[in-house]
Amino acid sequence: MVPPRAFLPAGVVNYVTPAGMEQLLQEREELLRERDSIRTDGQETDARVTRNFLNAKLELLENRIKIAKVMEPKKTGEIAFGSTVAMRMNGQEISIQITGVDEAVASKGKVPFTSPMAKALFGHHPNDIFDIQLPAGMKTVKILSVE
Repeated sequence: MVPPRAFLPAGVVNYVTPAGMEQLLQEREELLRERDSIRTDGQETDARVTRNFLNAKLELLENRIKIAKVMEPKKTGEIAFGSTVAMRMNGQEISIQITGVDEAVASKGKVPFTSPMAKALFGHHPNDIFDIQLPAGMKTVKILSVE
């Protein structure tokens, strides 16, 4: 079974940053190389299963690339797609970047634009202080900078 790609709600445009599109294209190249390097060495069934698995992953990836819309981050001082935001949340300073769903990695501070956090931040500016409701509860946020 092929694991699904990152969740993208039906009807939502697949926005990606330029770096995110590069990651998708690089992933495709790696999968193609991996698929093309498969040798049977007497294990025809194993090779066929592996090739089919990689082809299925490539099909999902190609579909995601096909619908991707590259968005350059805007440097307006207002939080938007692609922005890197430094903020204080409940006394702790954190920095996140709002990215496409395929490039989001929470442990690296990359948050998908479809997340409650990103949606709550959109449109805010440096020095804005506001409360946002997140799955972990209500949080007070102060925007320190927007790049």
